Amino acid sequence: MKLSVYHTPELTPSEFLPDTAVVIDVLRATTTIATALDVGAEAVAAYRSIDNLMQDSQDWPETLRLRAGERGGSKVEGCDLGNSPLEFSPEQMKNKRLFISTTNGTRAIESVTKASTVLTSAFINRKATVDYLLEKDNHQSVWLVGSGWEGGYSLEDTALAGALAKLLLENTKVPITIENDEVIAAVALYSQWEDRLLDLFYQASHGKRLLGLGCQKDLEYCSSLDIIDTLPIQKEKGVFVKLDV
Repeated sequence: MKLSVYHTPELTPSEFLPDTAVVIDVLRATTTIATALDVGAEAVAAYRSIDNLMQDSQDWPETLRLRAGERGGSKVEGCDLGNSPLEFSPEQMKNKRLFISTTNGTRAIESVTKASTVLTSAFINRKATVDYLLEKDNHQSVWLVGSGWEGGYSLEDTALAGALAKLLLENTKVPITIENDEVIAAVALYSQWEDRLLDLFYQASHGKRLLGLGCQKDLEYCSSLDIIDTLPIQKEKGVFVKLDV
């Protein structure tokens, strides 16, 4: 397996795509997507544009859909939900399709949506992500793609890339080739903070932004490690379903 880390979607190569792209937006889109599917959502449809989300969701039965929109950390007017994973419950989500658009995560998804396999990952399902990558033989090239913040670097996404890479490199079944220096840097960052992830989130610029919005419980949840086995996998362009591993 050839493994690469890219801090933002803007930094990914434009001339080719990997066999497998793993999209990361720890705070909070990929944590939210995994949570929604874990509590019973039928699927999650990710959109870069709020306008496109509103238009496409109109074609879905109103009783079987929820709209989640976030910009700058706050809920978008006209949506049912924002981007907090703590907003989702089994009673609310069961058999419904979630239409979601966020500041960064859904933009990152769009950048790699044409890859053969697209996953989303968070700390809450880190091990499930790695287990799937190691069990299948069609992951010859893997990109771990951070969402960042409006095109800039983010500590928390790089830390998760390092957490994933560290587990992959520690495996004894599949040989891993490191394709760029960002892999080494991500592993080093995670290794320094792996026992203090919440503290790292408090230092991160987006973590501070969410704290200012009263989202401390979100940070606590998003820093939880390996608490669910649900892995979101792209079924059709921009639409993710639950794959249990």
